[in-house]
Amino acid sequence: MKGSFSIVRQVFQRRFSTLRSWRSSSARSLIVSPSSTPSQIPRNSSLPASTFVASNFSTTSFPSTRSLCSSAGGGNGVVIVKSEEEFINAMSKAEGGSSPSIFYFTAVWCGPCRFIAPVIEELSKQYPDVTTYKIDIDEGGLSNTLSKLSITAVPTLQFFKEGSKKGEIVGADVAKLKNLMEQLYK
Repeated sequence: MKGSFSIVRQVFQRRFSTLRSWRSSSARSLIVSPSSTPSQIPRNSSLPASTFVASNFSTTSFPSTRSLCSSAGGGNGVVIVKSEEEFINAMSKAEGGSSPSIFYFTAVWCGPCRFIAPVIEELSKQYPDVTTYKIDIDEGGLSNTLSKLSITAVPTLQFFKEGSKKGEIVGADVAKLKNLMEQLYK
């Protein structure tokens, strides 16, 4: 047991020596507990005293749940599809020609999806007669449907007008998205 303790101690010593040698930029800050005063901050710290920020965590309110989804969703012509049944209904509307539609295939973990989401939301406001269906590829029950549609990358946008698929964009190409929207739905 004594040998294990010395290994742990060596690991901590390496970690702390790395921290001591780290030089901070002026943009970084260290959060100190509200009860700490500048005199309690160790003098051997390599950070200048001006970078220390006191914060009172007891009055900070944090949301009980947090959404990792991109911002486009729920309103302004964007309909979130959560089940295979909802997806089949939306696809039948698009293929039936009842309304022009965009199918936006996305994922919570996808950076480009989060990048393009505000653009999609803006365009859905600009084209209110076009319904945008947002489909999270990781949503349960949609894997069979997605494999039939050959969705291999996100973000993927499929454009429907007059009952047929008129275009598809794979990736977060904002210029291509705006141009295609203008061509199809203006």
